[in-house]
Amino acid sequence: MGSIKDKVAVVTGSTRGIGRAIAEALAGQGARVVVSARSPADVERAVDEMRQAGHDVRGKACDVRKYSDAESLMRFAAEGSGGLDILVNNAGIGIFGHVAEISPEEWDRVIDTNLTGVFYCCRAAIPFLRQRGGGYIINISSLAGKNAFPDGTAYNASKFGLEGFSEALMLDLRYENIKVSYIMPGSVATHFAGREPSERDAWKLAPQDVAQVVLDLLAHEKRALPSRVELRPFQPPQKK
Repeated sequence: MGSIKDKVAVVTGSTRGIGRAIAEALAGQGARVVVSARSPADVERAVDEMRQAGHDVRGKACDVRKYSDAESLMRFAAEGSGGLDILVNNAGIGIFGHVAEISPEEWDRVIDTNLTGVFYCCRAAIPFLRQRGGGYIINISSLAGKNAFPDGTAYNASKFGLEGFSEALMLDLRYENIKVSYIMPGSVATHFAGREPSERDAWKLAPQDVAQVVLDLLAHEKRALPSRVELRPFQPPQKK
């Protein structure tokens, strides 16, 4: 894509953590970013903070589990700009536990957010990407999309599915000048799933590491598509 200055970008789940770092990185390169999350108060706070830092951002609350919300978000992003250039699907949740203990409602929350929500946002965004003559969709997955672990049935299923979806989406859109990539981070020091980052997490990736990969993907020449990026901590704790 080259320069992203003045490109219109939507980042879901972008009021904190990885999504916030991605939104700030895109805005720092001159993109016009739409910040989004389920909580209107969180969106308002993030937009205020980013504007104070000099970034060109707007915000709109969106529950990606609702297709009407996804449509509304993409229309909002395209208002006054004639379309949309970049969609980063980052919104995600993690609920972990033994398969016999996770409730059907918890299963639905994970799958509906991490997988169905990405489908909704992509489907809603594609008409606006087409108006621009193309664009880029980047899905934030996880190494949990290829490495299953105990108590991860819902989360693993959502990320395994997201990666299959992303591969097929790439094939569907490549001749419409819309690139699709997905990033698979390992452990990242964030508040994800209610965790509290501490000094013990110094070995983990930082949200900014994932944001840098997003910028790198967007900087590639049109002829090249790094369709999948695995990103892991360089030196995790050694097993004894």
